[in-house]
Amino acid sequence: MTKKTQTEENGNQTEMDMPDSLLVGYVRKSNAGGALKISINTRAFQDCSTYETSDGQTYVPLVISMNAVRRVIDGERAVTTVSQLQDN
Repeated sequence: MTKKTQTEENGNQTEMDMPDSLLVGYVRKSNAGGALKISINTRAFQDCSTYETSDGQTYVPLVISMNAVRRVIDGERAVTTVSQLQDN
C-alpha cells in the first residue's frame, strides 16, 4: 500500500492508504477528437496479473479513472494513465 495525502475542505491534510498500481499505458483523445486512443506498454502489460473466466478465457484487469477520462474528453487534460491495481 502507498500513502496518499488528501487535503480536506477545512484545509487539514490526511493520509489515506491507496493500493499500489502498475503503470501500463496512457489514454489520450485522437487528433480528430472522435475517439480515445489507448497506448499500452507491452513490457508493462507482460508484468500484469491475469484472471481466467469459467470459459477458459484469460483477461488482464486494468483501471482508468472516469474523472480523468472526462477531463481528457473535455480537453482539460492531454493524457491520463491506464494502470493495474496491485495486491500486496
